[in-house]
Amino acid sequence: MVGLTSRHIMMLLLVFQVSLCFAQSKVISEVSINRNSVYVGQPVTVSVGIFTPTWFTQGVNFGNIKVNGAFTVYFRSVSSTKNINGKSYAGVVAIYNVFPYDDDDLVFPSLDMEVETPDEGDFKGKKRAVKTRSRNIIVKAVPKGYNSNEWLVANNVSLSESWQGDLNNVKVGDVIQRSVYRKVFGTVSELIPPVLWDSIEGISTYPTRSSINTEKTKTAISASRTEGVRYLFEKEGTITLPEITVTWWNPNQNKLLKRTLKEKTITVLPNPDLGMLESVKDSLQLDRQHINEETADDETMKIFGLSVKDFATYIFVLLLAIYIVYRSLKWLLISKGLLNKWKQKRLLALESEHHFFKLFLNQVSKKNKKESINALYLWIDRLDLKEPTLGYFASNYGNSQLICSIEQATLNQPFDLFSHVEDIKKARNNYLKTINPISISKSDDWINP
Repeated sequence: MVGLTSRHIMMLLLVFQVSLCFAQSKVISEVSINRNSVYVGQPVTVSVGIFTPTWFTQGVNFGNIKVNGAFTVYFRSVSSTKNINGKSYAGVVAIYNVFPYDDDDLVFPSLDMEVETPDEGDFKGKKRAVKTRSRNIIVKAVPKGYNSNEWLVANNVSLSESWQGDLNNVKVGDVIQRSVYRKVFGTVSELIPPVLWDSIEGISTYPTRSSINTEKTKTAISASRTEGVRYLFEKEGTITLPEITVTWWNPNQNKLLKRTLKEKTITVLPNPDLGMLESVKDSLQLDRQHINEETADDETMKIFGLSVKDFATYIFVLLLAIYIVYRSLKWLLISKGLLNKWKQKRLLALESEHHFFKLFLNQVSKKNKKESINALYLWIDRLDLKEPTLGYFASNYGNSQLICSIEQATLNQPFDLFSHVEDIKKARNNYLKTINPISISKSDDWINP
């Protein structure tokens, strides 16, 4: 019997705690994904939304999000409205693309955030803690029959090449450089596989340093990769450079697509000066060694896809810009007294007749009779009346319908406020016409709080 009672108490405490949490929070989070299962390299669109029944008094900061085993790209934040249990909520939705780079399942992490939003019927923002839920994403390995070293998921790919050297006049010992450029839509540059250069009899190949770039707009992402190879022709005769085929998996069409650079046939002429061949090979081999070392360093020292040097440059420029903006704002707001002026105007606005009348209308729109009556008298207290009562206000500025309803109101049949909102608006306009325009709270300097 004692054990049963303890369990009941624990359950009651848990229900009370959960109910209290939902009652105090008033902020709802939502995390949605466009698909639950993807291949390696296939993006998942994750939308993280924070919603409130009032509004946000400060911007919503979703912070930096890191998903283990994936590249995460932030796209944009959009304002949104949502109807929850018959009530309208305003919200902000942040949109991310998550690109898995191996076949381990992903977990989009839970986010701990702090937002600022007022209670219903109030205007002053309060800090509230919000915790979003995590989402699991299943990542499938590269399908059987496909080369994992050439696997690429993209919406589309463009392919082109360029040459340095005269292909129509090639002699033994000559070096021709070939560059291949790929523009890939719907992925990041880190997921574009390198070109695999074929071994060709009579030719030594020396890959050059590749360059990658990712471009992002608010709605789309694309990447490019440029890489090259230098061909050292060592034997005379006719040599065919094989075609280069680029394949990619299109998730929208659910099939493999490809583009091809056609093969090249080159006639290599004899060269009487073969003594320079070994020196050219040594030079190219030394360059390849340097490129391999630099590439290894870059792979271990990449920060957000940038080299350490480039990242440090961006950080320096960003900090300099922030410092300049800070000093400029400080000079404008403090040295010129603009901050104090703004604070004074805001305080006046928050105590203005116009502001309290808006609060009254806001309560009326919610059909909350008690709160509406309280808001009405708070507004009347801001009017310059001999008697701060609804009856005095109506008798001096209201129409006959409003006066009659107030006079006929009794305890058994109280005044029907919601039926006379338009009459009160008209009476307010009459009141504003009778006072000095300079004293009207809504002036050219009025600031919407």
